[in-house]
Amino acid sequence: MHCQWRDCKEWLDSGLPLSTTSNEAVKMYDAVVTQYVSWYDNDSVGGMEKSVETMMAADPQFVMGSVLANGLDLIATGQSIYTSADLKKGVDDLVKLATTSNISQRERQHVDAVKLFADGDMLRAANKWEDILLDHPTDMLALKFAHDSYFYLGQGPQMRDSIARVLPHWKPTIPLYSYLMGMHSFGLVETNLYDQAEKVAKKGLELNPRDAWSTHSMCHVLEMGGRQVEGISFLKGTESDWASCGYLAPHNYWHWALYHTERTEYESALGILDDIISRGKASGAMLDIVDACSLIYRLEMEGVQTGDRWNDVYEMCRPHTSDHILVFNDVHILMSCLGAKNKEATIKMMESMKQFVSEKVGTQSDLGKEVGIQLCAAFIAADEGDYAKAVDLVHPLRYKIVTIGGSNAQRDLFNLFLIHAALNSPKKEHHCLARSLLAERKAFKENAPMTDRLMAKALALHQS
Repeated sequence: MHCQWRDCKEWLDSGLPLSTTSNEAVKMYDAVVTQYVSWYDNDSVGGMEKSVETMMAADPQFVMGSVLANGLDLIATGQSIYTSADLKKGVDDLVKLATTSNISQRERQHVDAVKLFADGDMLRAANKWEDILLDHPTDMLALKFAHDSYFYLGQGPQMRDSIARVLPHWKPTIPLYSYLMGMHSFGLVETNLYDQAEKVAKKGLELNPRDAWSTHSMCHVLEMGGRQVEGISFLKGTESDWASCGYLAPHNYWHWALYHTERTEYESALGILDDIISRGKASGAMLDIVDACSLIYRLEMEGVQTGDRWNDVYEMCRPHTSDHILVFNDVHILMSCLGAKNKEATIKMMESMKQFVSEKVGTQSDLGKEVGIQLCAAFIAADEGDYAKAVDLVHPLRYKIVTIGGSNAQRDLFNLFLIHAALNSPKKEHHCLARSLLAERKAFKENAPMTDRLMAKALALHQS
């Protein structure tokens, strides 16, 4: 991992000058960007949070330091300017600081992008970061913020193309170069270019075996290709390389659990689920929370008894039931309300969502109106046993769900939900729909034991 932190002159020589005279501030800026891109805490600088504190203490007027600190809080999606007074003040102070500081056009564009993201306009924020990359293609912060924004918008082609456009401008000697491979590979796998994605991910791992994002992209390649045995072997064989990556390791374990679930190795999947729940309690990270919700819901659709685990998962979700930062998060949080059999929390969350979309503007408000509320209503209907209603609600959303973000593998939960609801519906036409969806699923991923099990169930219904 890159750990020779660059000082003011080195940033100037790289073509990315930073408007501060504090070498300590810019070195910590480098350390924070590196930890963000690599998904690792670096103990030599006290980890991510300590690095941010040191950076801001070294120069409280460091505009790009404030861009980075506030941008990271926003991009983590655990809080917003509507849920955190401190974050709102941080963004407001950043905007004021930028108006009184002698900063470059690039830095000013970063400020504008953070403000747009904070105000809920994720797409315009991503476009602003892309504007930076036209003139400064080696600005890793702009590249990574844009990449993550596209992920939250479900925009796979943009994730892929954003990296492809800048690759010719990077040299292997530029710090963080190897991490471009994992980012590019992920864009490729999300646009179904699996062979290319695998090749690029392997290159990333050759350059840096501890690159947890390249490992993660390989997980997607193996998942989408129906290569479950190979996936288990791959993660087991490389576990010592990525398991210490605190920010991403739980998600790679989640992928491991998907392979086990597909193969009906439920005890192994439950063991991983318990570890994800334990890590989520400690971290409070939104990725850990949604992974726990997703995995437990998938296992229950498979008929696995999960005991009282939903209660623990709900307690992780409870502080976020009225956040509404991402529709993708909201749907998973709602699952925890349903799973914990907390009807009051379910009702309050739905009321809160409706209030949010009626009062707020921005990307997530629009998505809540178009997809989120109806999708959540489908899960409520299924929980109440009205599977026909669940099908009628979610089926028209099939090709819209991509807009709520997440990966193809993560959103596959909704495909499975629709199939299960259709199979459990009393309507014969829904049984026919289930068979059609399963034929489609089988054609896309031939080696899929879960699909085979569901097809057998659908055939039994057809013959009954």
